[in-house]
Order: sequence, then structure tokens, then C-alpha cells
Amino acid sequence: MSSECEGKDSWPELVGDKGKDAAATIESENHLVNAVIVKEGTFVTADFRCDRVRVWVNKHGIVTKVPIIG
Repeated sequence: MSSECEGKDSWPELVGDKGKDAAATIESENHLVNAVIVKEGTFVTADFRCDRVRVWVNKHGIVTKVPIIG
């Protein structure tokens, strides 16, 4: 867990799940974050934020990377 952010910060168990389901799980397990679904290949900023979790999904909406705070 990151020392600068509160609550759960990583969800490896969600890789392979549907993105919408993963986002709902993340937000229910850490009420301080907003889960954002992002399609693979999409440009995103490199800034770090304790209130954001990016949920990377493929063209089928399946989580492809471990969602982490950032």
C-alpha cells in the first residue's frame, strides 16, 4: 500500500473481469477513489493522484492491467 494514499491501492484480483464490474468493486472497497475505465492505447496524463484508479480494458471491456491508485 502506498504510504501517501489512504485505503486499498491495488486490485490484482480484478484482471480478467469486466471493466464496469471492476470499477464498481474498486469504488466500494475504497470510497476515497474514483475508478475511471480507460481503453488500451488511450493517451492519459502521467500525474499521480490518490483519488484516481485507472481501469485499463481491451476492446471487449475486459480488465488487462492491475488497477492501482495513480
